[in-house]
Amino acid sequence: MPLVAESKYQPPFYLFNGHLQTIVPSLWRTVPGVQYERERVETEDGDFLDLDWSRQPTGGPATDTLAIVSHGLEGDAGRPYVRGMVRALNQAGFDALAWNYRSCSGEMNRLLRSYHLGDTGDLDFVVRYALGTGRYRRVLLTGFSAGGNVTLKYLGENSARVPAEVARAAVFSVPTDLRASSHHIGRFENRIYLKRFMKTLREKMRQKAALLPGQVDLTDLELLQNFPEFDDRFTAPMHGFASAEEYYAHASSGRYLSGIRVPTLLVNAQNDPFLPPSCFPRDVAAASPHVFLETPTDGGHVGFGEGAPDGAYYSERRAVEFLTSEVPG
Repeated sequence: MPLVAESKYQPPFYLFNGHLQTIVPSLWRTVPGVQYERERVETEDGDFLDLDWSRQPTGGPATDTLAIVSHGLEGDAGRPYVRGMVRALNQAGFDALAWNYRSCSGEMNRLLRSYHLGDTGDLDFVVRYALGTGRYRRVLLTGFSAGGNVTLKYLGENSARVPAEVARAAVFSVPTDLRASSHHIGRFENRIYLKRFMKTLREKMRQKAALLPGQVDLTDLELLQNFPEFDDRFTAPMHGFASAEEYYAHASSGRYLSGIRVPTLLVNAQNDPFLPPSCFPRDVAAASPHVFLETPTDGGHVGFGEGAPDGAYYSERRAVEFLTSEVPG
């Protein structure tokens, strides 16, 4: 019954609520000491993905383990929470690969599509591409928020597809119920987050329309005020779904958790402003020998800061602990 009975996370005194625990790390954290080497790879459908590698130093101990980090909605490999995790994984002796979703690397992708929260095909492509280099015998997966949802869905929707080299996973702040989460973030007290997301999503639609003239209808774009409206208008039809409701039903990782067959840690803070109660799958974790659910009282959304804003974070320490322990938990 992998329900983590008690979380060890304690926020610093100055991060005394979920909003501060969410906002301060996002705006003021810096993570020195991470050096990426970017590689662009062509996908089978004629698009591309930009991969940011952070390998062990040349001349140092070699590693046969790679940790793959998946970022959150409208994020990228340069975000502080990704860089912090990459740094921690490197310090633990692993190579790390932070991949950027289509349209998230600083250059718009080529096709009349983007990324979405249930798109496990690109993660599978990245895993297999990394294994195809011949350098790695073991793969670990980490992810935040949207990237956590993709990771969980990937592991659970068809466990036979997951390469045997994928050994463990640790994910944080995951909206396992996308329908409920999409409405939850629209609450009055969350308007600051929603406004920021909608601004970048609208801008990407403008970029897509400029790249593909006549293929994207921007009529009333500015009138779209929340995720269900945007997803119904753009995300769903661009990715083969009839509606936002169908997209949420297909893409929510919660429905696939029971299919996970590798030890997987899910850490969702109880005061996460993005997550409604349905994103704390206690019953599934209690019944699964593989899904470990930890629900600290504090942490915010993709927060989990400890001490100084630019220091190590609980999410990084916890991920390394879980990914390297002989007995998970």
